[in-house]
Amino acid sequence: MSSAISNVRPEPDKVITDIADYVAGYSIESAEAYETARYCLIDTLGCGLEALSYPACTKLLGPIVPGTIVPNGARVPGTQFQLDPVMAAFNIGAMIRWLDFNDTWLAAEWGHPSDNLGGILATADYISRQNVAAGRKPLSMRAVLTAMIRAHEIQGVIALENSFNRVGLDHVLLVKVATTAVVAQMLGATREEIINAVSNAWIDGQSLRTYRHTPNTGSRKSWAAGDATSRGVRLALMALKGEMGYPSALTATTWGFYDVLFKGKPFAFTRGYGSYVMENVLFKISFPAEFHAQTAVEAALELHPDVAPRLHEVKEVVITTHESAIRIIDKKGPLHNPADRDHCLQYMTAIGLIHGNLTAQHYEDAVARDPRIDDLREKMRCVENAAWTADYLDPAKRSIANAVQVVFSDGAKTRNVVVEYPVGHRRRRKEGIPLLVEKFQTNLARRFAPRQSRLILDLCQDASRLEATPVNEFTDLFVV
Repeated sequence: MSSAISNVRPEPDKVITDIADYVAGYSIESAEAYETARYCLIDTLGCGLEALSYPACTKLLGPIVPGTIVPNGARVPGTQFQLDPVMAAFNIGAMIRWLDFNDTWLAAEWGHPSDNLGGILATADYISRQNVAAGRKPLSMRAVLTAMIRAHEIQGVIALENSFNRVGLDHVLLVKVATTAVVAQMLGATREEIINAVSNAWIDGQSLRTYRHTPNTGSRKSWAAGDATSRGVRLALMALKGEMGYPSALTATTWGFYDVLFKGKPFAFTRGYGSYVMENVLFKISFPAEFHAQTAVEAALELHPDVAPRLHEVKEVVITTHESAIRIIDKKGPLHNPADRDHCLQYMTAIGLIHGNLTAQHYEDAVARDPRIDDLREKMRCVENAAWTADYLDPAKRSIANAVQVVFSDGAKTRNVVVEYPVGHRRRRKEGIPLLVEKFQTNLARRFAPRQSRLILDLCQDASRLEATPVNEFTDLFVV
């Protein structure tokens, strides 16, 4: 019996070549994108600095073999580690994501595009230190901002119409794809080498979302992006050594990504790559919480003065929300760890009503043992507002609406507090940016003396000076 399957290699998949052409040839001209990327940079690094206060995170950091010294290696901000770029990318990526406090992109697929900074900053620092050692010019921070815009765009544009969560795959696979592409370009890869690298990213084993959902929610969700961005650096470095690619990694019958992992459906696209995602990215400014709950917590804080004195009288709490929130974080029953709690809409809302605030410490066991929290959770009911579900997906709105109303045992009700757009939304940039800078100042103070914090803050607030700063000099400012 002879096979009818052709062994002729096809042209590379268009999805892959589009990514390669974008990172290799598209010029970013948007001043808004660069300004937003600068704020994204400082916010993302600040999130990583805060995570260094948590032993569960720091135990995973450092070299694989303790005491390993890497000449001209990449710095890990807020530490004394200087590592190879792959391990540095993991360290930085894990720090960034640990507390669920960095930026967010919500569409058919969810994700956190600043997760890519792990691979981008580690690679840029490594290249710069290698260049300086060889008498060449280091990269500037402008190159880091450019790579961030590109990585945001790749991850975010693919996410607009393509839901990986609905087939059980985790959004960090898009971090791996985006990091692979932009890091390969930073390393000087040709178009063909970028295509090879990106094809390998698509055919890698992809993470299942089970570690984000009941009953398996756990700490892997905090280091999965670090793992993905570091893998992107590894694949890019391999492509630079001539490792081959797989042209129909997505479209190959039976064995390609679409048939194996995406129910045979090709990706859909409604726009090409530019700078749209960075311009519209959502910042987590107020709370370290899964983003679909941000507006619910805002509403809860507004109700706190009216509810906190009457907790024993609460009969019901009605949370009106959108479909994605119900699918991801509407959670009943026991919550086993901080990762479980920061992905529970009811827990976060209860904390807001009880304490009038929500910080990373509120997810720890010492707070979670408070019986008032579970008592409130048992009285909560989540209801979908179909119009809000539609607005969530509307590219002109991208709302993340929630409302909270409390009913007391005597029949009295609080106001139904509605918050459609969180403070980190593009529609609230003017309100949000001063708070974002304040958040960064707070996080700098966690790790550095006042003089060092001031040096970093002053540089980061001067756009032109920051963009001209060599990457290695920038990361040196973050050594403890």
